[in-house]
This record gives sequence, C-alpha cells and structure tokens, in this order.
Amino acid sequence: MNNQLIFLLFFLLTQSLLATSSPPNPILITLSVADFGAAGDASSYDTEPIQSAINSCPEGGPCHVIFPAPGKYLTATVFLKSGVVLVVEPGATILGGSRLEDYPKESLRWYVAVAENATDVGIRGGGVVDGQASKFVVREDPRKNVMVSWNQTGACLGDECRPRLIGFIGCNNVEVSNITLNHPAYWCLHLVRSNNISIKDIAINGDFNIPNNDGIDIEDSNNTVITRCHIDTGDDAICPKSYTGPVHNLTVTDCWIRSKSSAIKLGSASWFDFKHFVFDNITIVDSHRGIGFQIRDGGNVSDIVFSNINISTRYYDPLWWGRAEPIYVTSCPRNSASKEASISDVFFINITANSENGIFLSGSKRGLLRNLRFINMDVTYRRFTNYAGGLLDYRPGCQELVKHRTAGIMMEHIEGLEVKNVEIRWSNNQLEQWNNPLEFKPSTVNNISFLNFSSGFYTDSKSNY
Repeated sequence: MNNQLIFLLFFLLTQSLLATSSPPNPILITLSVADFGAAGDASSYDTEPIQSAINSCPEGGPCHVIFPAPGKYLTATVFLKSGVVLVVEPGATILGGSRLEDYPKESLRWYVAVAENATDVGIRGGGVVDGQASKFVVREDPRKNVMVSWNQTGACLGDECRPRLIGFIGCNNVEVSNITLNHPAYWCLHLVRSNNISIKDIAINGDFNIPNNDGIDIEDSNNTVITRCHIDTGDDAICPKSYTGPVHNLTVTDCWIRSKSSAIKLGSASWFDFKHFVFDNITIVDSHRGIGFQIRDGGNVSDIVFSNINISTRYYDPLWWGRAEPIYVTSCPRNSASKEASISDVFFINITANSENGIFLSGSKRGLLRNLRFINMDVTYRRFTNYAGGLLDYRPGCQELVKHRTAGIMMEHIEGLEVKNVEIRWSNNQLEQWNNPLEFKPSTVNNISFLNFSSGFYTDSKSNY
C-alpha cells in the first residue's frame, strides 16, 4: 500500500473515532423498571412502568433505566430523553408490541424505543430487544414472506407500513453497545439526523425471509463508528442513506455480515453527498450482494475505503435485489426527474471474494465513476446454485434488469480506473456461463491501468470449495 493510501486510511479512521469521543460524567442515577411496577411476564404491557422510570430520571442524566433479569417486558413505544440509557440485563428481553394501537399516530415515530432530539442516550446491557416479526407475517412464502401493512391508516403508503425496532432521531452522542436486537418487523436500528454515534459489540438477528428488515440504517447522520457487530438479516445489513442531508465520517470495522440483499449498501436514497467512509476487516458471508452502491438521486460519493474484506456471494430469488455481485458500484438516475451523480476516489484494498457473479461498475453519461482503485484482490468465480444468471441489475429505476452474459468485471461510464495485483480465477467446467474476464461498454471507459492482472482457471481439487 503506498503512502497516499496509508495516509487516507489513517485520516478517515481518526476523523470518525475522534468525533465520537465524549468526556465521561461520573454522576449516575440507576432506576429499575421493576420498582415502577413492570411485571416482565411477556403478556402484561409494561409500557407505563417503563415510561415512568424514564421520566423519573433527572433532566440531562446520566441515568440508567434497568430491565432486570429474568423478565420479558412487553411494551408499546417508549420515549427516551437526554441522559437516559436503557440497560437490558443478560436474561432480560424487551418485547415490542404487535398491535397498531401500540404505536404513535405518526408512522415516522413507529419504534419500540425511540429518542428524539436527545443527547447522551443509548441502550446496552447484554440482553435482548425483540420486535416479534413473526406476528407481522400475513403469509409465509418460500420466495419472500408477505407482511402486514398498516397503510389503511393513511399514515404511510405501500407495503412498508410496520414498526421499526430502535430509533434515534435528531440526537447527539448516541451509544448502542453489548445488546442483541432480534426479529425486527421492519428496519432494526435507525439513526436519523444524528451526530456522534458509537455502535459496538451488538448482534442483529433478522428473519432471513422477511423483507425490509435492514440491520443498521444511517440516515442523514454523521460521525458514526460501528465495530465488532454480527448482523444476520434478510434485507440490507449496513445502509447509509441521505434524504435531507449528507452522510459524512462513517467507520465500520471488525464485523460479520450475512444478507439476502446487500451486506453493505450506499443508497438507494441518495439526495445528498456521502463522504469519508472506511470499512475495514469485514467478513461477508452468503450474501446476495457484497459491497453495493445504489446512487440514484443526485448525491455525490467520494473518499471511500474498503480494506481487508472477505466476501462470499450467491444467488437468491430475484425478488430480492442483488445478483450475487461481490462488488457493485452504480450511479444512474432513478427516473426522468432525478439528477445524475458521480462516485469518485473509491479504494478497494486487500479483498478476497468467492462469487457466482462478476463485479459490476456502472456510471452514467453525466454521472461518471472516477478514480476507482482495486489493489491486491483475489476473486474466484463458481456457479453452485440453480438460479438463472445472465442479468445486469440496475434496480431501483434506471434500466431495471437487463439480459447480458456475465463478465468477470463489467465496466461502463468510467473515467479513471486502476487495477493492480488482481487475480481472477474461473471454474473451467462452467465456462459456457461466463463472458470475457473484462468487458467494457464501447467508448465509455477511459484512463485505465492494469498492472499484474491475471485471469485463469482453477480446478475443484485446488479450490476452497
């Protein structure tokens, strides 16, 4: 790795880490929800005792609200305030209610637990928060479950009208640590217009056949560090989005991810810029897409580093977005009213991938991919599922799904590409399913460099399969 890349990686890491540090406050009040009358019997609603404990915390805190073990605390939405941290002890569980009346009138506030415009808030403790997603399933379907939609209320549209699990909206100094988040009915951990966020040592376990149960959504939020997380979910696992403002300074390290969609996805909500991201030491397992950029709404992307990442991808049912691409970098307008956006200065360093499909790099005429660098990569291609290949996936919007034979690296609308120390290996008994190792859309790819690039066959006896 040259000095420029070392400096960039160090700079981006330190910016996020420094931004999320805050001085400790030694004064602490501890309150137990049991002392306020919580039964913890999984059937009686404990909403009022939980909210009373939170409201009894002194203004500004710090205050820990304890959920003692053993106990399963069924609740409608509870609202955190500044200085309050929920502490769910090992052996204790917060259960989210499954009734429409358990949630506020406004769908934007449909969470099991939410903090709004608060400072120094969080959740920790070694226990569990469970969204009871199975109670929102209308019909089990082997392709993708059909879910409850509360759109008849008029609070939201379409089929994504059900509650999220945990939300922080307009907050500063957020910490989510040492907690297990199970079975969200919709998005799991949602960070909205918040700043200085630390997420560490958490597990997210979503039903693999439930749509839209994203792991961590970082929406219009800045200065976020995510580390030592285990995320196993049906929909996108780690997903920065920009609706009303940019997303800057995101660092993700030492995580394990499995997703039926994208393990890591930028977008598709992308009205504002994404800048200064680092993803390091990530393991992505059996996912429908490894690293994905779905830039569709005019926000530009720059200064992104992916390093020391092990990826395995495979096909799932095409109802789920993704086509088994280990790396997918796309920018195109969502519709005729959308702006084109550029993706620039993106580095992929020390990447190992085993995949059923190739790498897809696709900009647009006025939204080019600029200065992409692939350094020290080992990619193995082998088909092993029975799902049909031969499609380029531009979803959402753009050209949708396009029939096309699979290339090792498919490239279009790029200005500046460096490929260095990259090896591609192919299964020689399935060669008819593949196109060329490298494919360029004519007259759209310029200023490219290949150094120590190789492509060849492997045999099963020499592979890791």
